[in-house]
Amino acid sequence: ISIGTELLMGELADTNAPYLAAQLPPMGIELQRITQTGDDIDMLVQALQQASQRSDLVLTTGGLGPTEDDLTRESIAKLMEETPYVDPQLLQNLKNIFRQRSSNMPETNVKQATLINSATSLNNSMGTAPGWWVERKGKIIVAMPGPPGELHRMWEREVEPKLYSYRRGMVTVTRSLKTFGLGEGVLNEKMSHLFHLSTTSLGMYAQAQGVHLRIRASAPTSNEAQILISPIEEEIRGLVGDYIW
Repeated sequence: ISIGTELLMGELADTNAPYLAAQLPPMGIELQRITQTGDDIDMLVQALQQASQRSDLVLTTGGLGPTEDDLTRESIAKLMEETPYVDPQLLQNLKNIFRQRSSNMPETNVKQATLINSATSLNNSMGTAPGWWVERKGKIIVAMPGPPGELHRMWEREVEPKLYSYRRGMVTVTRSLKTFGLGEGVLNEKMSHLFHLSTTSLGMYAQAQGVHLRIRASAPTSNEAQILISPIEEEIRGLVGDYIW
């Protein structure tokens, strides 16, 4: 769930959702839906409720700032029917950040030091907004900041390592081959027999630079998925190798 009225107004492009979408398949996590919603607590609660009913894991980005329109924490608390409280350690951490900047912490930033009973904080080494890891009744909601630099660092250091311990089933690996000089129709004729294999799936995507061929395979490990992909890649290169760049 990408949160922010600026996304709905077209004032800011959402780069967080594509980033996270690319991180999930190698972890064996199937992304079911991407949602954008504005800074409205009722819309946020509805989006969170629908997502948590549908999925085991819900990721949110944005809405963790100190201003009145940053409502992600409040929305999760309302969904969980829990009362936020100020965590003394988080508050001290915030004060230390502002002290290092040689400035006084505005009172509005106190909301960034809040938690609920179902939440633990996620360290944000790039900003003042800690994330939330909320877990209850087998469901997980992870709230992360909106600025891409903060999100990427928190994902890599805080979220991804924790999620690996929950991983179940298969991981998915993708191999992309970029072609030029041949249209989708010609490519389809040359490799139509590769579209319905039981071991891999093949997709074609027309781009400005040419047609991209994407081979996907799922297996218990990345290495096993690569083994499934390799002979298909070799066959494609044999068919259209002169057109792959």
